[in-house]
Amino acid sequence: MNVTVNEVDQHKVTLHIEVPAKDASKAAAAACKNLANRVNIPGFRRGKAPRMVLESFLGKDAVKQEIFEAIANKAYSDALKEKDIVPVTDPEINVICDEKGKDVVFEATITKKPEVKLGEYKGIKVAKDVVAVSDEDVAKELANLQKQHSKLVVAPEGTEIAKDDFAVIDFKGTVDGVAFEGGEGKAYPLQIGSGSFIPGFEDQLIGCKAGDEKDVTVTFPEDYFEKSLAGKEAVFAVKVNDVKRSELPAINDEFAKEAGKFDTVDELKADIRKRLESRASFQALEKFNSEVLKTAVNAAEVDIPQVMIDDKIDQMIEELSMKLETQRMNLDDYLKYMGQDMDKLKEQYAEPAKENVKMDLVLEAIAKAENIEVKDIDLQAEIITMAQNFGADPKEVYKIIMKEHRVPMLVQSVGRKKAASFILKNAVDTNEEAKAEEPAVEQVTAEDKPEA
Repeated sequence: MNVTVNEVDQHKVTLHIEVPAKDASKAAAAACKNLANRVNIPGFRRGKAPRMVLESFLGKDAVKQEIFEAIANKAYSDALKEKDIVPVTDPEINVICDEKGKDVVFEATITKKPEVKLGEYKGIKVAKDVVAVSDEDVAKELANLQKQHSKLVVAPEGTEIAKDDFAVIDFKGTVDGVAFEGGEGKAYPLQIGSGSFIPGFEDQLIGCKAGDEKDVTVTFPEDYFEKSLAGKEAVFAVKVNDVKRSELPAINDEFAKEAGKFDTVDELKADIRKRLESRASFQALEKFNSEVLKTAVNAAEVDIPQVMIDDKIDQMIEELSMKLETQRMNLDDYLKYMGQDMDKLKEQYAEPAKENVKMDLVLEAIAKAENIEVKDIDLQAEIITMAQNFGADPKEVYKIIMKEHRVPMLVQSVGRKKAASFILKNAVDTNEEAKAEEPAVEQVTAEDKPEA
């Protein structure tokens, strides 16, 4: 087989492939046998019908197409391996010659995966945040815990509504005197200052008391998700049924028992400190890892084909759509609610998609440069992790991967993760490095002190 690579542009190439007539003839015979095995022709056992009969039964063009595809698929695959090219698009095939008894000649035009010029990725130096939890942090978390265990109680008669109070209201909204869908509610607990209603609504209830009735006039925002109401003035007839306030429990040993099954407040505080330190340590590590990988990626140079970015955008949108479906919402409704359209969403995803593609390309290049191998045990561990994330049986996940021919994608994904681990393992925390370089402080005893 003869293969010539012609560059179309910076990212696109055309493979000119010639398969000798002798090899093409053998491949044609194998393709006809395979085709005969798939069709039932009266008078012939499966796999035994000759090409002439197949052409009579299925048509010459259909058989010719089947033979060409069989020859071209193998030749194309072999050509990619020979020239060490990884395509990121399906080939555009141009048939030059596929006549019986002659060399099969065709061209395949593809966009190839770009080359990555790696920068420094070993021994990257980044300062990991120092974990420090103050007494103030503990007190703040304790206050949050106190709020979580608060109880709503009816305020004394005659209490005027203030910020953070809960007004239990009935309301009915109208625009130009006509009620609209979703504008009515009964016994709704509205926290004043929460911003959950239209801007200006909550402020107009401040000073009202239980039993009061009031007309609240507001204007819907211009970018309101329901276009028929956007920018319009509405009047809400409001009746205040009750005023409720949050009553905080006292922070004592009884609270410690209720909030965390601890015997004392000190034990509760110690547990809060421990959890805050654990959370801060995790966040510091995540930030450190992110900055290290970002440094390695930024140090590399690669010119990314637009088609790879577009594919990543489509993948991100597909993932968003699947996530919305788990929340019983579809993508169209989401876009409507957010006041967006598909073009704006794609524009929003463009930069993150480009960063993700570059990260993948750089990690793959590092895995190749470091001869990082993906073993069966690595794939098994990844499948188990995927199964745990989806709450599925690992065997079922494996079946899906095999059925959808996703093994190469899985290998690439695991390879990238192992490359990331390699980078992080060789990274340096400059704070720890500085500590290690500090001279030891000598302990001076009373006997060592010079006399006055």
